[in-house]
Amino acid sequence: MKALRRVLSIAKKEVMHIRRDPWTFYFALAMPVILLVLFGYAVSFDIDRIPVVLVDQDHTPESRDFAAHLFAGDTFRAAAYTETPADAETAFRRGEARLAVIVPRDFGLHVARNEQTEVQLLVDAADNQTAGNVLSYTGRFGAATNERWLHERALPSPPLIEARVRALYNPSLKSALFVVPGLIAMIQSMMAVLLTALTVAREWERGSMEQLFATPVSRLQIILGKLLPYLAVALAQLLLVLTSATWLFDLPIRGSLAALFGVSLLFLLAMLGQGLFISVVTKNQQVATQAGAISSLLPSLLLSGFVLPIENMPLPMQYVTRLIPARYFVHAARALLLRGAGFDAVIGDALALLAFSCVIIFAGVMRFKRRIA
Repeated sequence: MKALRRVLSIAKKEVMHIRRDPWTFYFALAMPVILLVLFGYAVSFDIDRIPVVLVDQDHTPESRDFAAHLFAGDTFRAAAYTETPADAETAFRRGEARLAVIVPRDFGLHVARNEQTEVQLLVDAADNQTAGNVLSYTGRFGAATNERWLHERALPSPPLIEARVRALYNPSLKSALFVVPGLIAMIQSMMAVLLTALTVAREWERGSMEQLFATPVSRLQIILGKLLPYLAVALAQLLLVLTSATWLFDLPIRGSLAALFGVSLLFLLAMLGQGLFISVVTKNQQVATQAGAISSLLPSLLLSGFVLPIENMPLPMQYVTRLIPARYFVHAARALLLRGAGFDAVIGDALALLAFSCVIIFAGVMRFKRRIA
């Protein structure tokens, strides 16, 4: 009980520091939401209104009907109508189009005879990610056009096997549902590390660490006392971010709320412990801020599976990702939020986060020395 009272006394002292600097508290609550809005709308893999150059060399009712069907929806947008493929390449070089559709001269004749015909597609593959999505969209458009014309002409469908695809958990294929859980991990890891990276360093710079050394509190009690108030702030941040994500991006919460809270608590504890360790090692607020930002932002962005699939990374880098707490939180968040999984599906992630939390807090305690020099 005495040890608990000492921890709570340190925590009360830290709360008083937070209350004396309300702008820091407001910044800590507002910045995650601002970052979520900025990144959530800026980081998108959805492609619509694809600018298309149509090269109609046939000028028949069939070719005009094909063009009308091409631009009927929101996927493709007519950027220009030209007569030769060379004009389409000029549009590519100017950045005015991503796709060129070339309708040959005998297009209408073959369609009228119910014969197979070809339409040439030119794709700007300078951006391979966008080019891959454009090819996917054009393939679906071609299949839909064939099905429509076969139905209108009462012709038998040539394929013997038809694949019917059903997209689970994200039927509309919105990239926001894939991106937002990773954004939450990135934002929370950066904010949690920065929250605690300044605590011990601030004490060293202000010279108030000597007062703590004059008290009977142990190193572990000091670390835990400084950790608890910021854990409460980080949980408030997470609640705000989740609420904003469900409201702005229609992020579903299909899984267990208890499991989500448990995994989030362990993740925040791990990142707060990392910030405290940096603060103990550096003893300087400026260095602690720089080290905290670099050690939290880049790994959570590049090595967590947020943007780049871990399975596609080189094998040595895949082993490195096992040291990144954000990797486990991203996997657990997508399973709980999108797939409706239970705690049994994320028990491995929870154990990994618990192990990281214990190791980083223990390292911070061992590195924290009760001496001025």
